[in-house]
Amino acid sequence: MNAIETTKLTKYYGKSLGIQDVDLAIKEGEIFGFIGPNGAGKSTTIRTLLGLIHPTGGSATIFGKDITKYGPAIKEEIGYLPSEVFYYDDMRVIDLLRYSGSFYKKNPGVIAKRIKELAAYLDLDLKKKIDDLSYGNKKKVGIIQGLLHEPKLIILDEPTGGLDPLMQQRFFDLLRQENKKGVTILFSSHILSEVQKLCDRVAIIKEGKIIRIETISSLVENAHKRFKLETVEKIDAKPFADLKGVSDLVITGNLVSFLYRGRINDVTKIIAGLDLANMLVEEPDLEEIFLHYYQKDE
Repeated sequence: MNAIETTKLTKYYGKSLGIQDVDLAIKEGEIFGFIGPNGAGKSTTIRTLLGLIHPTGGSATIFGKDITKYGPAIKEEIGYLPSEVFYYDDMRVIDLLRYSGSFYKKNPGVIAKRIKELAAYLDLDLKKKIDDLSYGNKKKVGIIQGLLHEPKLIILDEPTGGLDPLMQQRFFDLLRQENKKGVTILFSSHILSEVQKLCDRVAIIKEGKIIRIETISSLVENAHKRFKLETVEKIDAKPFADLKGVSDLVITGNLVSFLYRGRINDVTKIIAGLDLANMLVEEPDLEEIFLHYYQKDE
Protein backbone atom coordinates (compact mmCIF):
# COMPACT_ATOMS: atom_id res chain seq x y z
CA MET A 1 0.00 0.00 0.00
CA ASN A 2 1.19 3.48 -0.83
CA ALA A 3 1.37 6.02 1.97
CA ILE A 4 0.06 8.74 -0.36
CA GLU A 5 -1.69 8.21 -3.66
CA THR A 6 -3.34 10.89 -5.80
CA THR A 7 -5.24 10.57 -9.07
CA LYS A 8 -5.75 13.70 -11.19
CA LEU A 9 -5.92 15.79 -8.01
CA THR A 10 -7.04 19.29 -9.00
CA LYS A 11 -7.70 22.54 -7.14
CA TYR A 12 -8.96 25.81 -8.55
CA TYR A 13 -9.34 29.02 -6.58
CA GLY A 14 -12.29 30.43 -8.48
CA LYS A 15 -10.92 30.68 -12.02
CA SER A 16 -7.28 30.59 -10.88
CA LEU A 17 -5.44 27.29 -11.13
CA GLY A 18 -3.81 25.91 -8.00
CA ILE A 19 -2.94 22.39 -9.15
CA GLN A 20 -4.15 20.26 -12.04
CA ASP A 21 -4.18 16.47 -12.57
CA VAL A 22 -1.53 15.76 -9.93
CA ASP A 23 -0.69 12.03 -9.91
CA LEU A 24 1.56 10.81 -7.09
CA ALA A 25 2.29 7.40 -5.59
CA ILE A 26 4.53 7.66 -2.51
CA LYS A 27 5.56 4.35 -0.97
CA GLU A 28 5.38 3.60 2.73
CA GLY A 29 8.77 4.22 4.34
CA GLU A 30 9.95 6.48 1.51
CA ILE A 31 11.50 9.93 1.85
CA PHE A 32 9.89 11.70 -1.08
CA GLY A 33 10.90 15.15 -2.31
CA PHE A 34 8.49 17.68 -3.75
CA ILE A 35 10.19 20.59 -5.46
CA GLY A 36 9.36 23.58 -7.56
CA PRO A 37 9.67 27.35 -7.48
CA ASN A 38 7.54 29.37 -5.08
CA GLY A 39 3.97 29.48 -6.32
CA ALA A 40 4.29 26.25 -8.30
CA GLY A 41 1.58 24.42 -6.33
CA LYS A 42 3.51 22.61 -3.59
CA SER A 43 1.60 24.09 -0.65
CA THR A 44 -1.74 23.75 -2.44
CA THR A 45 -1.09 20.04 -2.94
CA ILE A 46 -0.12 19.58 0.69
CA ARG A 47 -3.06 21.55 2.08
CA THR A 48 -5.41 19.55 -0.11
CA LEU A 49 -3.94 16.28 1.18
CA LEU A 50 -4.38 17.51 4.75
CA GLY A 51 -8.00 18.46 4.18
CA LEU A 52 -7.31 22.13 4.90
CA ILE A 53 -8.78 22.93 1.48
CA HIS A 54 -11.10 20.76 -0.60
CA PRO A 55 -10.15 19.48 -4.06
CA THR A 56 -12.01 20.70 -7.11
CA GLY A 57 -11.49 17.38 -8.84
CA GLY A 58 -9.66 14.07 -8.66
CA SER A 59 -9.02 12.01 -5.55
CA ALA A 60 -6.36 11.19 -2.98
CA THR A 61 -5.78 8.58 -0.30
CA ILE A 62 -3.43 8.44 2.68
CA PHE A 63 -2.69 4.92 3.92
CA GLY A 64 -5.58 3.75 1.73
CA LYS A 65 -8.14 6.13 3.28
CA ASP A 66 -9.88 8.76 1.17
CA ILE A 67 -8.85 12.23 2.33
CA THR A 68 -12.37 13.66 2.09
CA LYS A 69 -14.12 10.80 3.92
CA TYR A 70 -11.62 9.96 6.64
CA GLY A 71 -9.97 13.29 7.42
CA PRO A 72 -10.00 13.10 11.25
CA ALA A 73 -8.70 9.50 11.32
CA ILE A 74 -5.96 10.34 8.82
CA LYS A 75 -4.78 13.37 10.81
CA GLU A 76 -4.02 11.17 13.83
CA GLU A 77 -1.28 9.50 11.76
CA ILE A 78 0.22 12.68 10.26
CA GLY A 79 2.80 15.15 11.54
CA TYR A 80 2.75 18.45 9.66
CA LEU A 81 5.15 21.39 9.62
CA PRO A 82 3.97 24.38 7.54
CA SER A 83 6.34 26.87 5.98
CA GLU A 84 5.21 29.56 8.45
CA VAL A 85 4.37 28.82 12.09
CA PHE A 86 2.13 31.01 14.25
CA TYR A 87 1.38 30.46 17.93
CA TYR A 88 -0.16 32.04 21.02
CA ASP A 89 2.63 34.44 21.94
CA ASP A 90 1.98 34.51 25.69
CA MET A 91 2.19 30.74 26.12
CA ARG A 92 5.34 29.01 27.26
CA VAL A 93 6.79 26.50 24.83
CA ILE A 94 6.19 23.56 27.17
CA ASP A 95 2.53 24.53 27.69
CA LEU A 96 1.93 24.83 23.96
CA LEU A 97 3.50 21.43 23.26
CA ARG A 98 1.57 19.75 26.09
CA TYR A 99 -1.61 21.28 24.70
CA SER A 100 -0.75 19.97 21.22
CA GLY A 101 0.00 16.53 22.63
CA SER A 102 -3.36 16.36 24.37
CA PHE A 103 -5.15 16.07 21.01
CA TYR A 104 -3.70 12.61 20.36
CA LYS A 105 -4.69 9.27 21.86
CA LYS A 106 -1.29 8.85 23.48
CA ASN A 107 -0.15 8.34 27.05
CA PRO A 108 0.61 11.83 28.49
CA GLY A 109 3.77 10.47 30.09
CA VAL A 110 5.00 9.17 26.74
CA ILE A 111 4.22 12.52 25.10
CA ALA A 112 6.04 14.43 27.88
CA LYS A 113 9.12 12.23 27.49
CA ARG A 114 9.07 12.69 23.73
CA ILE A 115 8.84 16.49 24.05
CA LYS A 116 11.78 16.56 26.44
CA GLU A 117 13.94 14.37 24.17
CA LEU A 118 13.19 16.39 21.03
CA ALA A 119 13.76 19.72 22.80
CA ALA A 120 17.13 18.53 24.08
CA TYR A 121 18.10 17.29 20.61
CA LEU A 122 17.14 20.60 18.97
CA ASP A 123 18.53 22.74 21.80
CA LEU A 124 15.20 24.43 22.55
CA ASP A 125 14.39 26.07 25.91
CA LEU A 126 10.95 24.78 26.93
CA LYS A 127 10.49 27.41 29.63
CA LYS A 128 10.57 30.43 27.32
CA LYS A 129 7.49 32.24 26.06
CA ILE A 130 6.70 31.91 22.38
CA ASP A 131 6.94 35.68 21.94
CA ASP A 132 10.55 35.65 23.17
CA LEU A 133 11.73 33.12 20.58
CA SER A 134 13.65 33.86 17.40
CA TYR A 135 12.21 32.77 14.06
CA GLY A 136 14.53 29.74 14.05
CA ASN A 137 13.45 28.66 17.54
CA LYS A 138 9.79 29.04 16.61
CA LYS A 139 10.50 26.68 13.72
CA LYS A 140 11.97 24.20 16.24
CA VAL A 141 8.70 24.36 18.18
CA GLY A 142 6.91 23.48 14.94
CA ILE A 143 9.23 20.52 14.35
CA ILE A 144 8.58 19.14 17.83
CA GLN A 145 4.85 19.75 17.47
CA GLY A 146 4.86 17.75 14.25
CA LEU A 147 6.81 14.82 15.68
CA LEU A 148 5.72 14.55 19.31
CA HIS A 149 2.95 12.00 18.64
CA GLU A 150 5.28 9.74 16.58
CA PRO A 151 3.26 9.93 13.33
CA LYS A 152 3.44 7.37 10.53
CA LEU A 153 3.62 10.15 7.92
CA ILE A 154 5.52 13.45 8.24
CA ILE A 155 4.65 16.24 5.80
CA LEU A 156 7.11 19.14 5.69
CA ASP A 157 6.45 22.33 3.73
CA GLU A 158 9.63 24.42 3.33
CA PRO A 159 10.74 23.29 6.81
CA THR A 160 14.28 24.67 7.09
CA GLY A 161 13.58 28.42 6.99
CA GLY A 162 15.16 30.10 10.00
CA LEU A 163 17.39 27.15 10.91
CA ASP A 164 21.14 27.74 10.80
CA PRO A 165 23.25 25.23 8.80
CA LEU A 166 24.24 23.21 11.88
CA MET A 167 20.63 22.92 13.04
CA GLN A 168 19.51 22.05 9.51
CA GLN A 169 21.90 19.11 9.54
CA ARG A 170 20.66 18.02 12.97
CA PHE A 171 17.09 18.26 11.69
CA PHE A 172 17.94 16.11 8.66
CA ASP A 173 19.56 13.54 10.96
CA LEU A 174 16.39 13.50 13.06
CA LEU A 175 14.29 12.85 9.96
CA ARG A 176 16.57 9.99 8.94
CA GLN A 177 16.15 8.47 12.41
CA GLU A 178 12.37 8.65 12.05
CA ASN A 179 12.56 7.13 8.59
CA LYS A 180 14.55 4.17 9.92
CA LYS A 181 11.54 3.45 12.14
CA GLY A 182 9.42 3.10 8.99
CA VAL A 183 8.02 6.64 8.91
CA THR A 184 7.14 8.05 5.48
CA ILE A 185 8.29 11.62 4.80
CA LEU A 186 7.04 14.09 2.21
CA PHE A 187 9.60 16.89 1.99
CA SER A 188 8.56 19.97 0.05
CA SER A 189 11.18 22.58 -0.82
CA HIS A 190 12.35 25.01 -3.50
CA ILE A 191 15.98 24.28 -2.53
CA LEU A 192 17.32 21.45 -4.69
CA SER A 193 20.36 20.71 -2.49
CA GLU A 194 18.13 19.99 0.53
CA VAL A 195 16.10 17.46 -1.42
CA GLN A 196 19.24 15.84 -2.83
CA LYS A 197 20.66 15.26 0.67
CA LEU A 198 17.56 13.61 2.06
CA CYS A 199 15.19 12.09 -0.48
CA ASP A 200 14.92 8.85 -2.43
CA ARG A 201 12.71 10.15 -5.24
CA VAL A 202 11.42 13.55 -6.22
CA ALA A 203 8.41 15.02 -7.99
CA ILE A 204 8.90 18.33 -9.74
CA ILE A 205 5.93 20.65 -10.05
CA LYS A 206 5.63 23.74 -12.19
CA GLU A 207 2.59 25.97 -12.69
CA GLY A 208 0.40 23.48 -10.86
CA LYS A 209 1.39 20.42 -12.88
CA ILE A 210 3.79 17.56 -12.22
CA ILE A 211 6.38 17.68 -14.99
CA ARG A 212 8.72 14.91 -13.86
CA ILE A 213 9.10 12.22 -11.19
CA GLU A 214 12.64 10.87 -10.85
CA THR A 215 15.03 9.16 -8.50
CA ILE A 216 17.48 11.56 -6.89
CA SER A 217 20.42 9.73 -8.48
CA SER A 218 18.95 10.36 -11.93
CA LEU A 219 18.23 13.99 -11.10
CA VAL A 220 21.78 14.60 -9.88
CA GLU A 221 23.30 12.94 -12.93
CA ASN A 222 21.28 15.12 -15.25
CA ALA A 223 21.25 18.42 -13.34
CA HIS A 224 23.19 21.39 -14.62
CA LYS A 225 25.99 23.12 -12.77
CA ARG A 226 26.68 26.83 -13.11
CA PHE A 227 30.37 27.64 -13.79
CA LYS A 228 31.78 31.15 -13.35
CA LEU A 229 35.43 31.63 -14.26
CA GLU A 230 37.82 34.56 -14.16
CA THR A 231 41.16 34.22 -15.93
CA VAL A 232 44.33 36.26 -16.04
CA GLU A 233 44.08 36.65 -19.81
CA LYS A 234 41.23 36.86 -22.31
CA ILE A 235 39.32 33.59 -22.72
CA ASP A 236 38.95 31.69 -25.99
CA ALA A 237 35.25 30.81 -26.36
CA LYS A 238 35.72 27.91 -28.80
CA PRO A 239 36.64 25.06 -26.36
CA PHE A 240 33.54 25.80 -24.25
CA ALA A 241 31.25 26.37 -27.23
CA ASP A 242 32.34 23.04 -28.74
CA LEU A 243 31.84 21.04 -25.52
CA LYS A 244 28.64 19.00 -25.50
CA GLY A 245 26.47 19.87 -22.51
CA VAL A 246 27.41 23.56 -22.33
CA SER A 247 24.57 26.09 -22.54
CA ASP A 248 23.89 29.71 -21.64
CA LEU A 249 27.54 30.57 -22.45
CA VAL A 250 28.47 34.20 -21.79
CA ILE A 251 32.05 35.46 -22.25
CA THR A 252 33.10 39.02 -21.50
CA GLY A 253 36.83 39.62 -21.72
CA ASN A 254 38.41 37.39 -19.08
CA LEU A 255 35.08 36.40 -17.50
CA VAL A 256 33.07 33.33 -18.55
CA SER A 257 29.77 31.96 -17.25
CA PHE A 258 27.92 28.87 -18.48
CA LEU A 259 25.65 26.00 -17.49
CA TYR A 260 27.03 22.50 -17.90
CA ARG A 261 25.45 19.06 -17.84
CA GLY A 262 27.70 16.11 -18.45
CA ARG A 263 30.92 14.46 -17.26
CA ILE A 264 32.75 16.76 -14.87
CA ASN A 265 36.10 15.42 -16.12
CA ASP A 266 35.39 16.75 -19.61
CA VAL A 267 34.87 20.34 -18.51
CA THR A 268 37.68 20.32 -15.94
CA LYS A 269 40.16 19.30 -18.66
CA ILE A 270 39.40 22.58 -20.44
CA ILE A 271 39.52 24.59 -17.22
CA ALA A 272 42.86 23.01 -16.25
CA GLY A 273 44.44 24.63 -19.30
CA LEU A 274 43.47 28.13 -18.20
CA ASP A 275 45.41 30.55 -16.00
CA LEU A 276 42.65 31.07 -13.44
CA ALA A 277 42.24 34.05 -11.15
CA ASN A 278 39.00 32.77 -9.65
CA MET A 279 36.40 30.02 -10.12
CA LEU A 280 32.92 29.37 -8.74
CA VAL A 281 30.85 26.24 -9.31
CA GLU A 282 27.29 26.28 -8.00
CA GLU A 283 23.90 24.71 -8.45
CA PRO A 284 21.60 26.75 -10.64
CA ASP A 285 18.29 27.74 -9.13
CA LEU A 286 15.25 25.69 -10.03
CA GLU A 287 14.09 28.15 -12.65
CA GLU A 288 17.35 27.55 -14.56
CA ILE A 289 16.91 23.80 -14.25
CA PHE A 290 13.36 24.05 -15.58
CA LEU A 291 14.51 26.28 -18.43
CA HIS A 292 17.39 24.05 -19.54
CA TYR A 293 16.93 20.53 -18.19
CA TYR A 294 13.24 20.34 -19.16
CA GLN A 295 13.36 22.41 -22.32
CA LYS A 296 12.95 19.28 -24.43
CA ASP A 297 9.87 18.15 -22.47
CA GLU A 298 8.19 21.50 -22.84
